[in-house]
Formats: sequence, structure tokens, C-alpha cells
Amino acid sequence: MRTSLFFICFFCVCLAASAQIEIPRTTNTGPIIKAEESNSTGFPILKREEAETESRFLNDKPKPIDLRENPNGLMTEADVIKKKWSKDKEIREEYRKDQSLGNVVTQGRFVEVYCRDHQYIDGDKVQIFVNGQMVAASVNLHAGFQPILVTLQDGFNSIQFVALNQGSSGPNTAELRVLSEKGEQIAVKEWNLLTGAKAELIVVKN
Repeated sequence: MRTSLFFICFFCVCLAASAQIEIPRTTNTGPIIKAEESNSTGFPILKREEAETESRFLNDKPKPIDLRENPNGLMTEADVIKKKWSKDKEIREEYRKDQSLGNVVTQGRFVEVYCRDHQYIDGDKVQIFVNGQMVAASVNLHAGFQPILVTLQDGFNSIQFVALNQGSSGPNTAELRVLSEKGEQIAVKEWNLLTGAKAELIVVKN
């Protein structure tokens, strides 16, 4: 009888004790703990994942295009190869005449002149004169832009490109781009010349 009573009392005490046990609840509001594989052991390890509130790419400003950093003028190697297989324009009588490339205005002390053969790469060459003085005796026009620095005088400045030849195909062809002292593009021109003809750009310095 006593033994039975003892077991009944012990059972009641256990029930009372278990009724007071609570399942713990987490109050952690910090960063997520992420399991990643260790490079050294191969077993998962716990690593704290840093949450970025804003992507750094949203804050990055696009870099302006600069011919001085990209002498090929945004052309890939495939583009250059493709240009070599294209054809020059057909020869016209008007290409024997001198061509005006218009006027541009700047307040800088100099401009950067970039030129290239924008059609068939066939060995076109030009001479360059600034205000009547030769600054380049022979410039080979390639697929990529070639820079020439031109110091300006106050007022009107004449930049002339004289075709020394027509290469092996069609006229002497070129694309011309002019950058200001601040690196801003202020002119984009083209010429098609027969041997001896010239293209002239006027730069006005205020």
C-alpha cells in the first residue's frame, strides 16, 4: 500500500514540474546566419551574411566615353576586320574639289583632332596644315583614331587635310572628330578626296 502511494505521489510531482517547462522562443533580430562550405575542410561552417541596403552599382555613375582612352573609337577587333573587307565609295568628279568641313567655336587654348579611315583600309595618307604651316608631313589613316594636338590662336584657325593619295581603292576617305580642351566632342566630320584635294575645318577661338 505504501509503495503504491509513493509512486502516485512521484507521478503527480513529475506532472507538475513538466507543466512549468516552456519552449524557448528566439528574440534574435540580427543578420541571418548562413551555412557555407569551408574551403579547407569541406564541411559546412556558419558565416554571418552582411545585408546590403543599397547596391553599390546604383551609386556608380557611367564613365563618359573618351577617345583618348579608346583610340579605336569604340571599335572592337571584329569591327576592324569587318572594315577591311568593306568597299570605298565610288569615285566622283566632285571629290576633285576642295571641301569645307564647316566651323566650330571654342574658348580653349587647343583642340584635339582625331582622324581615321572609316571605310576600306587601303593606305590613305594626308598632310595636315594649321594656319598655313605644315604640322604633319604624312599621316597614314588606319581603322583607329590618331590624335593630333592643335594649339589655337585668337580668332580664326584653319586646319587643312591634303590628300596625298587615294590608297588602293576609291577616294581618300576619313572620319574626323574634334575634342575641346575639356575633352568635349565639338565636331564630327567626314571627307572624300581625290589626290591633291583638301578638306578644311575652321576653329574659332573666342
